Amino acid sequence: MARALEQEQESLRSRLFHFKGMNENSGGRHVKSLSVDDSCSFEQLRDQSEKQQSASVSNGNEKDPKSRLSKDDAPVAQAKDKQNADMEQMKERFAKLLLGEDMSGGGKGVSSALALSNAITNLAASVFGEQWRLEPMSAERKARWRKEIDWLLCVTDYIVEFVASQQKSKDGSNMEIMVTRQRIDLHMNIPALRKLDAMLIDCLDNFKDQNEFYYVSRDAPDSEKGSTKRKDDKWWLPTAKVPSNGLSEAARKFLQYQKDCVNQVLKAAMAINANVLSEMEVPENYIESLPKNGRASLGDSIYRSITVEFFDPDQFLSTMDLSSEHKILDLKNRIEASIVIWKRKMNQKDGKSAWGSAVSLEKRELFEERAETILLILKQRFPGIPQSSLDISKIQYNRDIGQAILESYSRILESLAYTVMSRIEDVLYADYVTRNPSYAGQKRNPLKETPQESTPPMDDPATEGPNSMTLSDFMGWNFESNDTEAKKEPAGNSDEIVKEDNLNSKLVKEDNSNLKLTEKLVNIVNIKKPSYLENLGGVRSPTARH
Repeated sequence: MARALEQEQESLRSRLFHFKGMNENSGGRHVKSLSVDDSCSFEQLRDQSEKQQSASVSNGNEKDPKSRLSKDDAPVAQAKDKQNADMEQMKERFAKLLLGEDMSGGGKGVSSALALSNAITNLAASVFGEQWRLEPMSAERKARWRKEIDWLLCVTDYIVEFVASQQKSKDGSNMEIMVTRQRIDLHMNIPALRKLDAMLIDCLDNFKDQNEFYYVSRDAPDSEKGSTKRKDDKWWLPTAKVPSNGLSEAARKFLQYQKDCVNQVLKAAMAINANVLSEMEVPENYIESLPKNGRASLGDSIYRSITVEFFDPDQFLSTMDLSSEHKILDLKNRIEASIVIWKRKMNQKDGKSAWGSAVSLEKRELFEERAETILLILKQRFPGIPQSSLDISKIQYNRDIGQAILESYSRILESLAYTVMSRIEDVLYADYVTRNPSYAGQKRNPLKETPQESTPPMDDPATEGPNSMTLSDFMGWNFESNDTEAKKEPAGNSDEIVKEDNLNSKLVKEDNSNLKLTEKLVNIVNIKKPSYLENLGGVRSPTARH
């Protein structure tokens, strides 16, 4: 055993001396060498070699790029994984749209226009469907809304039209060529709708740090809800509560200011939506379902009220039963059907057609104008009612993808604005009841709480008077009226004619204001109006007469 140990020591000495000789002959390089004393033991040599091996292993780990960068690459890898997940989600979403929502591939899907319209509607329902309180949206919901609505709106970037443009050649001559630009209606309205979208989300964010009102769950006992308990049909909404002495003056003014701002956003969204719907063609299926004349559509009583010599739309609506949503929608459907019938008869050239009538063209045009006036008042007074049969039919059979996106986007913004308006009304109602306990026993009618009116008998009602706030005032815009002559009342006419002319003038000015609003919203997002729009009158108003 001792003999074997001596042989192993001799072998190690010879190898180490050989290594030392190699280092001495290496030529001017300063390299550390190991010298072994004859008296060193085998155990000391083994310990020294193990230390050298461990040091070399540690140095090798420090020089390994994978181990050194593993921690730094973690955020990059997570971002890449998230991007890949978003890409897969977007592919799945557009695959469903291309198949017309028929994932079986059986060819039974809807049109691309209707699929996009449904996608925007469903996205808004999932994000804003439970916006039951005046509070900011969560960061997750806000990010999801912004990401997915951008996916759906990016389709409009590829809906283009050819326009004339000038190109300068190398020899200095100018030639006219055709270039593609985004279609005019999309170029005007998509930026405006994006701005309205951002304004509504910012309005909700403004309620982040409020502490003057709170909400009681719908499942809470009546003792907690107190006198502000909901007595309308929306029983599932939480009940707004305010302090025992009501809101402070600053909080009340803040809520009223936010209400005015949302009101103007609602008007702008309604104007864009009404304009897009008016540009859609009336489907043949809807026309085939109509009666042959306007009297059959309206009924004898309504027809006589519209065709009288002196017509007052406010008096007409006061005689109608508008106590429920169903009755308002039924009146709207009847009037829209009669308008379509009268318009077709005015454009009908074949006198032998079944659409022919003995009523003169002038009278039929007058009746159609009166019906459109009633429709406009109904839309402004009751913005929360469902869509009419004509609107649903247009959306269902529309094949224009650009119009489908504009209609659905403006409709969901209109719905969100109305929801925020209703939540503000809830808080103002709770404040009013707290300060006026005698009013607590009365039942609320949400159909009458419109943006044009304030909450029931408030101290500071937000009436739509000449000095009321508009979106132009809120944004700091200054519009000059081009219709100063329309303010002058005609002399020598009866009171009824003067009243009707004033109403028509007011509606025309409101349509012009909506057009200016859309153009101004485009300007504030730094989109330059192209030169080929200079000779156009902008987006046609749904009630404009040519």
